[in-house]
Amino acid sequence: MTRRDMLGMLALPAIAQTQQKKPNIIVIMADDMGFSDIGCYGSEIPTPNLDRLAANGVRLTQFYNAARCCPTRASLLTGLYPHQAGIGHMVEGAPVPAYQGYLNDKCATLAEVMKTAGYRTAMAGKWHVGEKRPHWPTDRGFERYFGLISGASSYFELSKSRQMALGSESYTPPSDGSFYMTNAFTDHALRFVDEFAGGKDPFLLYLAYTAPHWPLHALPEDIAKFRGKYRKGWDALREERHARQLKMGIVDAKWKLPERDREVGPWTAAEGNADDWDLRMAVYAAQIYRMDQNIGRLIQKLEETKQLDNTLILFLADNGGCAEEKIGGEKPNVAAGGADSYTSYGKPWAHASNTPFRMYKHWVHEGGISSPLIAHWPARLKKKGYIERTQAAHLIDIMATCMDAGGASYPAAKIPMEGKSMLPIFEGKRLAREFLAWEHEGNRALRQGDWKLVSKHPGGWELYNIAADRTETRDLAAAEPDRVRAMSALWEQWAAKCGVLPWTKVQELRRKA
Repeated sequence: MTRRDMLGMLALPAIAQTQQKKPNIIVIMADDMGFSDIGCYGSEIPTPNLDRLAANGVRLTQFYNAARCCPTRASLLTGLYPHQAGIGHMVEGAPVPAYQGYLNDKCATLAEVMKTAGYRTAMAGKWHVGEKRPHWPTDRGFERYFGLISGASSYFELSKSRQMALGSESYTPPSDGSFYMTNAFTDHALRFVDEFAGGKDPFLLYLAYTAPHWPLHALPEDIAKFRGKYRKGWDALREERHARQLKMGIVDAKWKLPERDREVGPWTAAEGNADDWDLRMAVYAAQIYRMDQNIGRLIQKLEETKQLDNTLILFLADNGGCAEEKIGGEKPNVAAGGADSYTSYGKPWAHASNTPFRMYKHWVHEGGISSPLIAHWPARLKKKGYIERTQAAHLIDIMATCMDAGGASYPAAKIPMEGKSMLPIFEGKRLAREFLAWEHEGNRALRQGDWKLVSKHPGGWELYNIAADRTETRDLAAAEPDRVRAMSALWEQWAAKCGVLPWTKVQELRRKA
């Protein structure tokens, strides 16, 4: 053997080692989960696996979503604002590009972009950004997919009527009736990790749980862990969570805890129905607990395959706690939890879920758009347990962060990406940003530095200094008219760029379609 041959053999491991330096990427999203619903953000619900990721990674306290299922998923998958991707509202489209109801061909998806950098791609869970072919995950860059194409479903039934799409996967539900959607999504995620971990290429996995979105469906043994623990009521729960958040440093003591929502009565007025209210929150807690247990299964699989250290895991929620009540399919006089029930946990518990913020899913006050964000990547992120308390980040940044971590390039032919990589934020550095903006169902907001302009449709603008009052209790619009004018003009420019229409116009277009 010549010296050149020997040098060539020695070079092969070096090449492989270079390839292996690209991290795997796993994006995990909860559905309809409030800001304070996991342990490391103040909850009493035990979430040891998410808490472990937080303790060994990074938490952001000012991370934002897009207030609702479809627009959030559109932004996460494209690095654009929802209207730019074609989902200015939901999948029930209107005959204009910004509201067509599925991802357009002017955007590139996270899977499509990461594939160009050598990544294998897979998804398990809720899609909800295109109901019909060719707008499914396997049409938009994911090699493998198992999940729910539409928005909500029974957790106990794999049903075509609920648009459970097998995608590229063959699957037979357990014959003993033990199917539970959160477990099934994880089962497939584990299969994908097993398959990809044996190859030379890094992988991207998008795991989009439906938990804890209604209907309130949970395993009996999980419900039993929480039964009776919520008879203290939503007022006490909110106070306890707030106290834990203050102790952790998740929220600032300067921010006043807002008064109870006027549409939420005191717990004392609900005591005649306390058992039902306790059950609803117990089931909701059980759904989150089971999701965390499944995230633990995923962490264990990464450890078994020696992938954990060089895997970037991002965990977030798609919107704030959900105040929707009297939802479609709800059956009267059926207790929450089992397969025959189809109900939600209601506005009072959603109010506690979003502690310490105001409003809910749908709206763009802080309670509707504030999400936990946990980042875990031991090979890169060395500030273990770091909490970033002042910098704002957004779903549009997920794409840029994954590209930065994986060395991917954004296609020049598509709409320019709006987001910025969060890796500097994760490492304690400052990130320059001009503004962030929102619109959903006529609800509007713009965050510029420490100032936030926000409007609840059809009302006028409110103005808050987020550094001093992130709980939005002191409206400064009347005292700062020049700032309101300047920020509202910037919002209008953004809206025109993105194709935002007045909400009444969107409704009119739908009626005529």
